[in-house]
Amino acid sequence: MARDYYGILGVGRNATDQEIKRAYRKLARELHPDVNPDADAQEKFRDASAAYEVLSDPEKRRIVDMGGDPMESAGGGGGFSGAGFGGLGDVFEAFFGGMSNAGPRRPRGRVQPGADSLLRTRLSLAECAVGVTKHLTVDTAVLCDVCQGAGTNDNSKPVRCETCGGAGEVQTVQRSFLGQVMTSRPCPTCRGTGETIPDPCRKCGGDGRVRSRREIAAPIPAGVANGMRVRLAAQGEIGPGGGPAGDLYVEIVEQPHDTFVRDGDDLHCTIRVPMVEAALGSTVVIDTILDGPTELTIPAGTQPGEVSVLRGHGMPKLRSSARGDLVAHLDIVVPTKLDNKQSELLRKYKATRNGERTEVLSAQSEHNSGLFARLRASFSGR
Repeated sequence: MARDYYGILGVGRNATDQEIKRAYRKLARELHPDVNPDADAQEKFRDASAAYEVLSDPEKRRIVDMGGDPMESAGGGGGFSGAGFGGLGDVFEAFFGGMSNAGPRRPRGRVQPGADSLLRTRLSLAECAVGVTKHLTVDTAVLCDVCQGAGTNDNSKPVRCETCGGAGEVQTVQRSFLGQVMTSRPCPTCRGTGETIPDPCRKCGGDGRVRSRREIAAPIPAGVANGMRVRLAAQGEIGPGGGPAGDLYVEIVEQPHDTFVRDGDDLHCTIRVPMVEAALGSTVVIDTILDGPTELTIPAGTQPGEVSVLRGHGMPKLRSSARGDLVAHLDIVVPTKLDNKQSELLRKYKATRNGERTEVLSAQSEHNSGLFARLRASFSGR
């Protein structure tokens, strides 16, 4: 007696293909062995899978509508037909709408884009400031000058791969509790291209490229900083089969300077100012990176730890006409050794400063601008 495949799925005899698919999805979510390990549920899952296989096939459904059982005529014995609906592809097709019908992948082209390359170069602070053209030695893959990327010897041509038949992939079949599982992987003979070269180029061995050391001129713009990368388009690796070259990135390694410390676009330096010049005021000449010797005025009465700023005398901003500042940190130097005459002069000066005495102040005094405030700021990272 023919089984009621419509009843197994719980749909009417006039159900559409979409209604049959939705009914099977619902049952499969409930009865799949990975979800429901019960033996009775596994039996129902096999029945539901067989019913979906029958009703999703127009010819088999026509036999059912005429009162027959296509599974019996196919020798299925009313069970789960491994030849029809047994693989993971059919389960995926039912759940995800046709993944098993996507068809085989096309062979991968033998000509592929090349990879990017990375090179590091050391620059002085002055070179970073003014910009420079660096002549670099690069070791990369270049186009084979014998076959011009074709990979073949003389006038020979690639032929279809005998292992995969030109498909670029090979398939293997394994059995599982769901039936037969088919997997695909790139062909190991042609590496997924679908072609082999029986007579490869003697120089490149069929790859279409060779390793070579060459010299290039890398323009470095003004304002670059440590860790930045300059992109040189199409100066990287030539691709397999003579494919288009990747890019070359030149990473900047900025060298420390003897005088200046860089902070973004600003430059910092420390100036040791004798005590007398700090009291009376002075002028100091700084040999700046871009502007040469430049005068910096130290105001009379300058205190330890103060800074003096030369606006626009720092590093140029990348791709801009603007520039950072030069920040001079003033370190007041108190003499440690005095001769008799110097000591006498200082005593006379002290005598004129009636009322000035050494005091012990709170760390909170003078709006937290004293030594303790600076120490707290350095420990707190401010």
